[in-house]
Amino acid sequence: MKTPPLLLFAALLFWGWLSDFLWAGLALGVILELPRLVKFRWELDDADFNRIFSFCIVLNGVLLGYVLTHTTTVALENPSHGNTLLATTNADAQAAARFPCWLPMTFFPFMAVQVFNIRQSVPLTAISFVLRWRRRMGDRAFAGRYVDFSFPYFIICVFAASTNPPGGSRDYYFVGLYVLAVWALWSIRPQRYRFGTWVAALAAMALFGVVGIYGLHSAQAGIQSFNASLIQRFLVNHTDPLQTTTSMGRIGRLKLSAKIVIRLEPHELGRYPSYLREASYRNYLAPKQEWLNVGAIHEFVPISPNTNGSTWTLLPGKKNSDIVNIACYLDSRTPEGDPAGLLPLPPGSGMLENLPVFALKVNHTGSAFASGPGLVIFDAHYGPGTSIDAPPDLDATNRYDLTVPTNEFAAVQSAIAEMNLPAGSSEEEKMRAVEKFFLDKFTYSTWQGPDKRMDTNGTPLTKFLMTSRSGHCEYFASATVLLLRGLDIPARYAVGYYVHEPHGPGYVVRERDAHAWCLVWRENKKCWEDFDTTPSSWVGIESARTHWDDWLADMTSWVHFQFAKFRWRQANFQQYIFWSLVPVLLVLLWHIIFRRRGKLRAQTAKNQGAAAVVRPGLDSEFFQLEKQLAARGVPRQAGENFSDWLERALSERSLRDLRAPLHGLLRLHYRYRFDPDGLNAEQREELRRKSADTLQKITSSPPSSRS
Repeated sequence: MKTPPLLLFAALLFWGWLSDFLWAGLALGVILELPRLVKFRWELDDADFNRIFSFCIVLNGVLLGYVLTHTTTVALENPSHGNTLLATTNADAQAAARFPCWLPMTFFPFMAVQVFNIRQSVPLTAISFVLRWRRRMGDRAFAGRYVDFSFPYFIICVFAASTNPPGGSRDYYFVGLYVLAVWALWSIRPQRYRFGTWVAALAAMALFGVVGIYGLHSAQAGIQSFNASLIQRFLVNHTDPLQTTTSMGRIGRLKLSAKIVIRLEPHELGRYPSYLREASYRNYLAPKQEWLNVGAIHEFVPISPNTNGSTWTLLPGKKNSDIVNIACYLDSRTPEGDPAGLLPLPPGSGMLENLPVFALKVNHTGSAFASGPGLVIFDAHYGPGTSIDAPPDLDATNRYDLTVPTNEFAAVQSAIAEMNLPAGSSEEEKMRAVEKFFLDKFTYSTWQGPDKRMDTNGTPLTKFLMTSRSGHCEYFASATVLLLRGLDIPARYAVGYYVHEPHGPGYVVRERDAHAWCLVWRENKKCWEDFDTTPSSWVGIESARTHWDDWLADMTSWVHFQFAKFRWRQANFQQYIFWSLVPVLLVLLWHIIFRRRGKLRAQTAKNQGAAAVVRPGLDSEFFQLEKQLAARGVPRQAGENFSDWLERALSERSLRDLRAPLHGLLRLHYRYRFDPDGLNAEQREELRRKSADTLQKITSSPPSSRS
């Protein structure tokens, strides 16, 4: 079933007009209409069509690889701050939407060879790899079946024209589609129906089309107006910068998985941060065992990247002594639906390099909130000293960094009295006393059972300080913060991860490495420092909770990490995949052009009766000896050289005396076959004469047993 004249020309013009490829559409349309004016034709067989269709498929793969491995840098206007932020955006969605508009060009070679072929149809096996495979398996059911590719190509052109965003001339897509569809259907209409019936059917088609278009627009508007924050409930990040609910007071065993969530690689071997902090909190709500941030200190402020668009300075002028490469996932979502989350940063981070995010915001409790790709890999410059955390508000009315909740005050004062600190102790002495207090009298445990030694009105933290004295890191961190505050030392509750597990050239951080610790304000240094009183045994306890299949989980995590790098453009091997397809494309093109030419030359030589060239040495009498020895039950194996074969053949007792003569004949045979100078007349006669004599001896010698 062929398309009517000029329909493909009109479809290509329609596609070119809407896709901004007008001149390309005009040129392709003219080429496809040329067979109506010229007599030039090819004579292609089924194998040629198979290769040309494979060429088109590989061409589509190369094109898709190209558009998926190129990013677009755009300027994003920030209306609230009036400045322009450069962000490197992923073009995946745009590339996927734009790719189909190239299909009329990538499938054009296959359409062109059909219209210029003597038989203006293509084998059915050419456009189906399944049928090709079945044919190779011996299935001849579809042999000799041919189809016309013009209508599928027409559909490709119309579909490609629809992949452009609405606006301007693109608003006429439905009108053009209707006209082309009527043109195509009119040419194949059954003649038994009256003209009025066809007009009514076409009018109904137009009506249903309009209703469908409005329905799609309404659905699209509904989807776009859907509040993306509803989705965010199901995609909550592990850490909330405003509040965190601890597991204190929960009965049972605290379990965390071995899933790898962060990967680190220090620039200098052995120099890595022990802590990666995501957030810190100032306010403890004892009834709910929650830590909160209240006031303006928790509000995020956007920062601008440097001129290269991927370097973000957190602390201008700070000299950072160490660098670590961090790979982490952004598991939450912005209201617009973009991946987002808190970055796990080393203490004292002053600058982030090669961070490909759309936007970065920080607050004064040490949190950095990024929105961008689902996986980010960046270099964190860090070192001791100042950080993005604000100093404690010691002179303010609300002294949150020194506040102890009233329902925890009695337990805190009792614990301080138990330390027996002398009056006038320095800040260092107070900190050492707190550290010794937990080291000597407390143990780490992930199991929390009911404590019957106190009334049920006591808070979990009070029970921890006064009776149980066993708990996990949230107990130790919370108690340490309140004890330091009770000793007039500003402190905050920090959450993040503890780094300790080497892996390859760097380190990995698992979910079970999630940790809580204390930040203490050092007045003499004017900066916050990490202060962790959780017993070091917690690392071994958590690491010991492994399973036999953890290696499989690590392998799966590595595969997921590599896929995430490819998906979010954090690796360069996308372009390797793209360039690896180019040689395949060239090989297919070579087969299509030169193999076809070789077949024509071979056919011409056959028609002219060209004689085959006889290679030298094929008339050697040694081959008669080989045939005779093989007849005695010792044939030469495929790939076996003559020397080894002779040793096997001469294992008969009756042929042992022929070993030397046969090896001499073998040397003459090799010279006759492979030496460029060949044999002179005397040597050629020697080969002929001795071969005849040896052949007679072999023939006259009866077979005997082999030794």
